[in-house]
Amino acid sequence: MPVSLVILAAGQGTRMNSDLPKVLHHVAGAPLLHHAMQAGAALAPERVVVVAGHGAAAVSKAARAYDEACTVVVQEAQLGTAHAVAQAAPALEGATGDCVVLYGDTPFIRPETLEAMLDARARHAVVVLGFEARDPGRYGRLIAQGEALERIVEFKDATVEERAISLCNSGVICADTATLFSLVSAVGNDNAAGEYYLTDIVELARKRGLSAGVVICDEAETLGVNTRAQLAEAEAAFQARARAEALENGVTLTAPETVFFALDTHVGRDAIIGPNVIFGPGVTIESGAEIRAFCHLEGCHISRGATVGPFARLRPGAELAEDVHVGNFVEIKNAILDEGVKVGHLTYLGDADVGEHTNIGAGTVTCNYDGVNKHRTTIGKRAFIGSDTMLVAPVRVGDGAMTGSGSVITEDVPSDAVALGRAKQVTKPGLAPRLFEMYRAIKAKRQKGEA
Repeated sequence: MPVSLVILAAGQGTRMNSDLPKVLHHVAGAPLLHHAMQAGAALAPERVVVVAGHGAAAVSKAARAYDEACTVVVQEAQLGTAHAVAQAAPALEGATGDCVVLYGDTPFIRPETLEAMLDARARHAVVVLGFEARDPGRYGRLIAQGEALERIVEFKDATVEERAISLCNSGVICADTATLFSLVSAVGNDNAAGEYYLTDIVELARKRGLSAGVVICDEAETLGVNTRAQLAEAEAAFQARARAEALENGVTLTAPETVFFALDTHVGRDAIIGPNVIFGPGVTIESGAEIRAFCHLEGCHISRGATVGPFARLRPGAELAEDVHVGNFVEIKNAILDEGVKVGHLTYLGDADVGEHTNIGAGTVTCNYDGVNKHRTTIGKRAFIGSDTMLVAPVRVGDGAMTGSGSVITEDVPSDAVALGRAKQVTKPGLAPRLFEMYRAIKAKRQKGEA
């Protein structure tokens, strides 16, 4: 059966004390909204509707950055969760199958849990996701007999007896799409907060003779982010889970507690990740590669057998082929390094193509920016770039060519040629002592004047 998603992302999040919409605060290098969208994406939904409100333009941009095909609707006035879901009705007109309602500030719902909710739909018209809370606090309570759900009571409206119940509401709901919007349209706001609660659809469904059920998940999946402290807790929870999954999948983490993953980090089996490695968005590490200590990587691809670091930075567009070595204090950006390239240390390669088995000497820089435009440097196969070479792009160095140390290369270098681009050395015998004497006199005079 087809599935649709409605993701509620309209709240301001006043407790975050931020001008940024709550769902755009980051965990693991990605907005909270992307975590919710990724969880729902596991169901292969035919339609995805994001309900924005506060900061709608920014939320819309973030949503479409994850899924260009998603629809964004705006809840102009935040009148409650049922009112928010109702805004998605026009976008889902004619949709068949089930609809799952998720929340943009609840990032850790597992795909397996959502699958369990879809399975429960075979037995119930409406399915609610619940959890046993260690501290129920102000959560809504689920009044249930086994899997059968009688009703949901918001904390503000609960009796003392109902508040003693520990089975709580996550807010995530699954129902047939047409049924969902029919129930939502009947929700009223006769409650302590004067809001239209999505949770009221359970009681409305039962009054229509429809059954409601509950699927229970671990409380950790329902962690909502409403404050900066909870944002930090969410980051810690994500990292703990990501590290555990990496170890389980055959990745070596020599100091797991110091490695930080992004939402979309992919690391292959038998890769080795050293201490204090930070992954930004968009990183893929193939099996058998090694990332040494204190590296920062984002938007890059590292192939089997490559070694990176320590103290290296790979930026978006960095592509390292098999057996490439990138050493300490090297930065690579928007550059392709073919098989066996060696970039040992103290080098910047930006907007470059480097052929297989080329050696890049220390202190080499591809001068890719003229102050207005970026230009590309191309280096052929088995070339040797001498230390402290400045390659002023656009420039090409051919296969098997060499550049002399300290050269500034501004013209193309043919294959197998040697290029020297430095001033001729001038030596003045016996001049050094006189220069030192002059410099010391100048220093003494300055110090006397300061005194």
